[in-house]
Amino acid sequence: MSSILSRIEPTYFHFNRYKLNMETQILSIGLLVFFSHFLSLQFRKTNIPDVLILMFFGIMMGPLLGIVLPEHFGKVGFIVATIALVVILFESGTSLDLQMLGSSMSTTGKLTFACLALTALIVITFGHFVLDLNWIASGLLGIILAGTSSAVVIPMIGSLRLSEKASSVLILESALTDVICIVGVFSLLQVAAQGGVEPGKLIGSILASLIFAVIIGVVGGIAWLLVLSKVRGFPNTISSTLAFVFIVYGVTETLGFSGAIAALAMGIALNNYDKLDIKRIKAFTKQEITPLTQMDLSFYAEAVFLLKTFFFVFLGISIKFQTISIAMITFVMIVIVFGARVALSRFVYRGQEFGLRDAAISSMMAPKGLAAAVLAVVPLQYGIVGGEVIRDTANMAVLISISLCALLVMVYPLSGVQRAYSRLFGKPLECNDPSDQSQRDDSEQK
Repeated sequence: MSSILSRIEPTYFHFNRYKLNMETQILSIGLLVFFSHFLSLQFRKTNIPDVLILMFFGIMMGPLLGIVLPEHFGKVGFIVATIALVVILFESGTSLDLQMLGSSMSTTGKLTFACLALTALIVITFGHFVLDLNWIASGLLGIILAGTSSAVVIPMIGSLRLSEKASSVLILESALTDVICIVGVFSLLQVAAQGGVEPGKLIGSILASLIFAVIIGVVGGIAWLLVLSKVRGFPNTISSTLAFVFIVYGVTETLGFSGAIAALAMGIALNNYDKLDIKRIKAFTKQEITPLTQMDLSFYAEAVFLLKTFFFVFLGISIKFQTISIAMITFVMIVIVFGARVALSRFVYRGQEFGLRDAAISSMMAPKGLAAAVLAVVPLQYGIVGGEVIRDTANMAVLISISLCALLVMVYPLSGVQRAYSRLFGKPLECNDPSDQSQRDDSEQK
C-alpha cells in the first residue's frame, strides 16, 4: 500500500503543480491583454509608448527575475513573432493609398538608403575600432543594425497620427530595410566563406527579392478579391484573408523572395483595387470584386493589437544582458546613429509638404527590432570570430534604440523640445500640433 502511494502521490502533486502553473499562465495572458489596452489608452493621453512598457515588462519577467525564459517558448516564440510582423505589415498596407505611395517614393528612397548607409558606417566604425572586431564581423554588425523595425515603427506611428505621406515613408522604409539587411548579412557571410561576392549579383538579388515579392503580393491580392465573395458564403471566414496572407508569405519565402514585402503589397492591393486596371480580369473571369469591409479592417487591427502585445513582451524576454562595457559602447553608438538620422531628416523633410511634427517624429524613428534580434545570432551559428560580441551588441542595441525612440516621442510635446526641433529643422511651430493634450481631448470629445 505504501509503495502504491509513493507512486501516486508524486504524480498527484506534479499534476496539481502543473495545473496551478497552467492556470497562472492563462490568468497572466488575460491580465496582459487588459494591461495592453490600458497602455494604448495612456499612449494617446500621455505620449508614453505602450511598446516600451511591454518590452520592459518582458525584461522584468525574463532576464531580471527569470520567471520566463526564451527557451520555454522553443521555436514557437519566433514563429509567432514572425506572424506578428507579417500581420502588422499587411494591416498597414490596407491603410495605404496608392497615389500617396507614388508621391512619397522619392522621399522614401532618400531616407532609406542614406540612413541605411550612414548607420552601417557608424556601427562598422564602432565595431572595428572600439569593439575590436575584424572587418567582416564589423560589417555584419553594421548591416544587422542598419535598418529600422517594422514591428516597432508601424504601431507607434499609428498611435502618433502622422500625416498620410509621412506615415507611408516610414512604413516603406522599415519594410525595405528589413529585406536589405537580411540579404546583406547572408551575402557578407558568403564573402567570409568563399572569399568574395559579385556586386552585380548582390544588387540583383535585392531587386529580385523586392520586385518579385511585390508582384506576388499584388497578384495574390487581386486573386483574393475575385474569390472573396464565394469564400464569404461559408461560415466563420473573417480570418480567411489573414490565412491567405500567410499562404502568400510562405510561397514567396519558399521562392527565395521577401514574404514581408509580399504581405505589405497584398494589403496595398486590397485597399487600392479600384485604382488597379483589373477590368479585363473581371471580364475574363466574370467575377465581381468584393472589397474588404469595415468589420474586416477592425478584425485585422485587433489581430495586430494582440500580436503586438505578445511580440514586445517576447522581445523583452529574449534580450540578454552581458557586460556593462558593451552596454555603454552600444549606448554611445546608438545616440550617434540617432543624431545622424536627425541630420538626414533635416535634408529629406525640408519640403513644405512635411510639417514640423512629421519631420521631428520621423527623425526619431530609428528603432531596431525583430530582424536585428534574429540576424544577431546568425554570425555565431556560422562560426564567425566575434559572433558573441555581435549577438550581445545587437541585443543591447534593440533595447537602447527602442527606449531612446520612445523617450524622444514622449518628451516631444514639451514646448521647449518643440522649439528646439523648430530651430533644428527650420520649420515654424504648429499651433494645431496633435501632441497638444488639450486640443487632442477636445477633438476626441467632438
